[in-house]
Amino acid sequence: MTQQNHLRGVLLASSACILWGISGVAASTLFINNPHLTAMWLTQVRMISAGLILLVWGMVAGKHPFKIWHHRHAAWTAVSYGLLGLIPVQLCYFEAVRVGNAPIATIIQFLGPFIISIYYFLFKHVTPSRIELIGMIMAFIGTLLIVTHGHLNSLAISPVILFWGGLSAIGVATNTLIPRTILPKYGALTVTGWGLLLAGLFLTLLQPMWRVHLTITWPQLGLLIVIILLGTVAPFLMFARSLSDILPTTASLMDAFEPLAATVFSITFLNVQLTSFDFIGGLLIILAVMALSLNTHKMLHFLRRRRAHSSS
Repeated sequence: MTQQNHLRGVLLASSACILWGISGVAASTLFINNPHLTAMWLTQVRMISAGLILLVWGMVAGKHPFKIWHHRHAAWTAVSYGLLGLIPVQLCYFEAVRVGNAPIATIIQFLGPFIISIYYFLFKHVTPSRIELIGMIMAFIGTLLIVTHGHLNSLAISPVILFWGGLSAIGVATNTLIPRTILPKYGALTVTGWGLLLAGLFLTLLQPMWRVHLTITWPQLGLLIVIILLGTVAPFLMFARSLSDILPTTASLMDAFEPLAATVFSITFLNVQLTSFDFIGGLLIILAVMALSLNTHKMLHFLRRRRAHSSS
């Protein structure tokens, strides 16, 4: 791997995460300018549109996306990925943005990797390392500062924001863990495309989006296109492409750009006011997740060694 390829991978991954952060700000702008717009409707439109685009892209690229339905395990995994992974990570995130703001929603969602660590500890019996324990403590303190602003006897943000943000953090974990067994065989275009499409169609069963009467202005339509293309399709393709040039652990470090982008653009364009507690708490969470990401390859190496030992 050349230095030029490594730099390209870093730029692609970081740019993808910045676009994801901008997507949250665009959604927040839509909710502010159109009070009748719901997170459910926006999630349905985003998922169905992006899912169709990715699947068509996969067919054009010769990925044969329909092959996934020839195997029962892969099909059920794709369905589970959409319903249990993508719905929480997208619908709950947009709900947190709608009732709060993009920076806080993104920072709370950023706690997802620690839920993955807890999962591995409880179900894979992988004991957290020292740096993981330190990271968890930092993340806990950071979250406490954001939630209480230093006043432990009261909440500085609405419990509703914390509820939806917490569910979106759990969604980050399920979104990461569920499809890992089928991604190598069927590819990210196919798996993510079907997951998005199925999740969006399932949500229409709960609340059909065509029954929602909305008046969308041209600027709002532009923001919707930004969310679908620049906030979903483009960053996904860029992030997936970056993995050809850099390690997944390196790519995961670029995730820190998402809450940073959401914060910068919200302050710049939406005049969102954040306190020093929000900044310090967010910084602690970002540093904690970066430390966890640096340690991820050690945990994966341990799991591979244990799996090889048990099969011998």
